[in-house]
Amino acid sequence: MAAGVGLLAAVCVPERAVAVPAPPPGAAPGSAPGSAPVAAPALARAPVLNLVLDGGRFALRDAFAILAGRPVLARVSEAARARMAQSRAGALAALSGQRVYGWNQALGPLKDRPLSPEEAEQFQRNVLRSHAAGVGPAFPDDVVRLALVLKANQMARGKMGVRPEVPQRLLSLVNAGVVPVMPQIGSLGTGDLQPQAAAGLAALGEDAPVHYRGETGPASRMLPRAGLPASFTFQAGEALPIVSGSTVLAATLMHAVHRATVLADQAEGAFALFMEAIRAERGSLDARTHRERHIPEEDAVAARLRAMVAGSGWMTEEGRRRLDPANYTPRVQDAVSVRAAPHIMAGLRQVLAATRRTLAREANSSASNPLVFRRERGPGYEFVMGGNWDGSIMGHLADSLNAEITDLGVLSQELSGRLLSPRWSYGLPANLAGGSVGLNSGMVQAQSVAAAVVPEMQVRAHPAGTLSRPVKDGQEDHNTMAMASARDLHANLDRLEIVLAVQYLMAAQGIDLIAARMAGLPLGTATRALHDELRRYVAPLGDDRYLTPDLERTISLVHAGGLTPSVAP
Repeated sequence: MAAGVGLLAAVCVPERAVAVPAPPPGAAPGSAPGSAPVAAPALARAPVLNLVLDGGRFALRDAFAILAGRPVLARVSEAARARMAQSRAGALAALSGQRVYGWNQALGPLKDRPLSPEEAEQFQRNVLRSHAAGVGPAFPDDVVRLALVLKANQMARGKMGVRPEVPQRLLSLVNAGVVPVMPQIGSLGTGDLQPQAAAGLAALGEDAPVHYRGETGPASRMLPRAGLPASFTFQAGEALPIVSGSTVLAATLMHAVHRATVLADQAEGAFALFMEAIRAERGSLDARTHRERHIPEEDAVAARLRAMVAGSGWMTEEGRRRLDPANYTPRVQDAVSVRAAPHIMAGLRQVLAATRRTLAREANSSASNPLVFRRERGPGYEFVMGGNWDGSIMGHLADSLNAEITDLGVLSQELSGRLLSPRWSYGLPANLAGGSVGLNSGMVQAQSVAAAVVPEMQVRAHPAGTLSRPVKDGQEDHNTMAMASARDLHANLDRLEIVLAVQYLMAAQGIDLIAARMAGLPLGTATRALHDELRRYVAPLGDDRYLTPDLERTISLVHAGGLTPSVAP
């Protein structure tokens, strides 16, 4: 998930990690002309998030709090514990008259091989050992914590047939600050077999690696250091529910939604700043035209943009006349990228809303196979085998989000390109050069950074959900590839941070280059605040200078959510 300029080495939660760019060689930190380093925000000790899980009321706000690094103290509710204990007893009784996948039968292509009761405990360990085959970079710690909480909440519904001690063991890791190392590569999106198996081994107390207080070591050694029992035993049928399901996929998609929402807000701010720089016409934001499209998200985007530029004297006939009064001709309308921006940006908001609805359901559903139910007719319980672990819908939503993120990147890069051209920008200096144009080349290569990143986004936006292939002797003959979709989405979120940073940098430069000629005309309140916040870290460009530090500071600022408009979404 490396970002294009090497600034962001891993997927980070915006509120928690800010990459602070290094100063030029031989310079003191923050010594670029007029620039200050982007400091990581001072984090007061966040209050503990107390969660009582019952399988039906886990909210996305809790997920986002976990992703933001809040310490967690979670437990299964007493009512859910009683429900699980009853379901467990019913499941064990049902085994005497039913062949059940993963309970008294083996797994995958070996599903027809029976297991004796004496083999049950060893089989649980073997399932986790054989399935923990992932490789590559690990998921971020907060994503892992969230995945374990989601799994525990799903188990609390009482349909997986596990003892209440199982989800509580997972939660004990979270509560103690122990984070299993979950490799990202190996999951086909048809369940979370590899990453969750790594977590299961850690819960058992085997030698699978975990993070604890800044150190990485085997769970067998780290669990006692965290004050937890060194070992735990999964009984019959309890290992399969650990790996069956799509909770890691749900957690990393929640992380993507969290990141994408922060970037969607900042993309609107970057566009508003761009509109000020080119003194755009307000007609494209008219509420009447957007109401006629009957798209609530479009109405909302246009309303926020109107609020951001409210009070602007730049986006008026007087503002547009200022650069060349003698030759001024009123515009008829701005380019498509300007007029259609509220509609384009609304597409991302729509998919984000649909994804949130799906994730809220997923967090409170029984996503596993098999499930155990009380019989509708007659006494006792029975197992039902199906495909409730599948992640297709989440995978396709990740693909859709990626498409919208990429289109937003294309739009941003196009807008930045307009600022370089005096004709397309309605009179801004060529290349946004400060000082003598020609002697100074300005920001042409800064814009090329965005242009270089966008094709990478377009390649990674191909929907991985269309690339199913059969595995495991045909037993798993349709695979969602949803984890590949999620990884591509996060990689493009990294790239979008770069593209938006370029747009912010160039829009602010355009404003500064003509500010003297716009004297007496104010910017909008929100756009002025955005401009001033950027200028706390990056000075306007006069004569040409080394631009990499400017770009890296701005990317860091976007990554931290520091250029989020003051207009509520």
